[in-house]
Amino acid sequence: MNKAELIDAIAAESNLTKADSKRALDAFLGTVGKALKKGDSVVLIGFGSFKVAQRAARNGRNPQTGKVIKIKAKKVVKFKAGADLSKKVAK
Repeated sequence: MNKAELIDAIAAESNLTKADSKRALDAFLGTVGKALKKGDSVVLIGFGSFKVAQRAARNGRNPQTGKVIKIKAKKVVKFKAGADLSKKVAK
């Protein structure tokens, strides 16, 4: 499902217009992004949680040359599915 399909599904499920659904989805994504950038976690009971984790620097390998390269440390977003979402997927 891409973003346009998700907007269509939200509109159908919530009886909102597609434009309102798009604004709501964009607001959600923007708000989650801002919270994660500040270092906060976002927890949606039953759906899951988003948090920022630090990935350590490490050595990697260039697949074309086989040469060892250094990969810098960076922050990454992690998502852990909640119990309700996990149950829906397992059915």
